[in-house]
Amino acid sequence: MKICRVKVSVDKIENALIIGDEVYKLEGGYAHPKPGKSLGKFSELPLSWPVVPKKIIGIGLNYRKHAEEFKMKIPEEPIIFLKPSTALIGPGEPIILPPQSQRVDYEAELAIVISRRAKNLEAKSAKDYILGYTCFNDVTARDLQAKDGQWTRAKGFDSFAPVGPWIETELEPDNLKIEARLNGKVVQSSNTSDLIFNCYELVSFISKVMTLEPGDIIATGTPSGVGQLKDGDEIVIEIQGIGELKNPVRSAFE
Repeated sequence: MKICRVKVSVDKIENALIIGDEVYKLEGGYAHPKPGKSLGKFSELPLSWPVVPKKIIGIGLNYRKHAEEFKMKIPEEPIIFLKPSTALIGPGEPIILPPQSQRVDYEAELAIVISRRAKNLEAKSAKDYILGYTCFNDVTARDLQAKDGQWTRAKGFDSFAPVGPWIETELEPDNLKIEARLNGKVVQSSNTSDLIFNCYELVSFISKVMTLEPGDIIATGTPSGVGQLKDGDEIVIEIQGIGELKNPVRSAFE
């Protein structure tokens, strides 16, 4: 099942299900999703980001080869941080390069979407609280990350959280090919089997720190191969079993 948000008019976005080439209004919420009335053809309805989270939780340094790339030790526990919901953009929307930074990077990531309120979970029960998975680009101002020593500014600019194109609910997350293509060239290529902490371990760990709410996003970390975005670029994140998240890159001065 594919869950999304579609723009049905200039000022109205609906939570929806995609079934074939038809889009239906989402009924029953994330706990019991089912199709309602038809909203139209999928090919005729623009996509927004697929969920409106209360929070976006990021994971740092969660691929073994990425840790090797930066010559850093494997963490003993997940490294977590937050991105603001104002950073969200959907498929096709531009990533805006802020004037404060001279080095903005892409980071291809698998994202978990939470289905219902979760607190103090064990890893063995985490799957029951996951709605599904989507593509995420943890855009980062790399120079500001190094300068600040903490990551809020570097990862929090408007447009720094592209997500989509939809949430795939029928997916096993432990062996998925993940790839980033910059202007058609493959720049990241890995597999979620290289994750240091798997999706269920992450949900469990985070739920013991903060209560997870329906729609919350957990971006699970990026593999090796991160690199710079420039004005005029197009970055595509593709994950096996989900699809493509494609965004242009624009300068804030335009």
